[in-house]
Amino acid sequence: MECTVSWTGAAGTRSAMGFVAETGSGHVLVMDGAPDPARPDNGGQNLAPRPMETVLAGTGGCTAYDVVMILRRGRHQVEGCSVRLTSERADKDPKVFTKIHMHFTVTGRGIPAAAVERAIALSHDTYCSASIMLGKTAAITTSFDLIDRDASTAAG
Repeated sequence: MECTVSWTGAAGTRSAMGFVAETGSGHVLVMDGAPDPARPDNGGQNLAPRPMETVLAGTGGCTAYDVVMILRRGRHQVEGCSVRLTSERADKDPKVFTKIHMHFTVTGRGIPAAAVERAIALSHDTYCSASIMLGKTAAITTSFDLIDRDASTAAG
């Protein structure tokens, strides 16, 4: 796996802290820093996600991917899966993640809550490289809602 990240601006320009990442799979991701009114040439323009936001988003994508794949392999009728991540970071540099909570919402037909709980645990403990890596500095917790299209009920 590879990625090239290039700075898009120079000191004194409007995009002083903008970056473009070109992934090995041929995709592009734009990142920007937070605006700094006291030092405009040091801050971003708030035109794209912050780099640490992309780390959190990537972790959500990694674990949601796992959960869907595990449920599908179990022949469950998954119709939707989202995960809302909330986090806290250290106050001092390096401002690593110290707490991350992942709340999954899984939608489908006749999926047992135990299957969703198992899929989340397998992702968290075995498959999701991103959350396992972040788990070295952050306490990661999970929860879920299960929306059954047949019963129109929520559990979890």
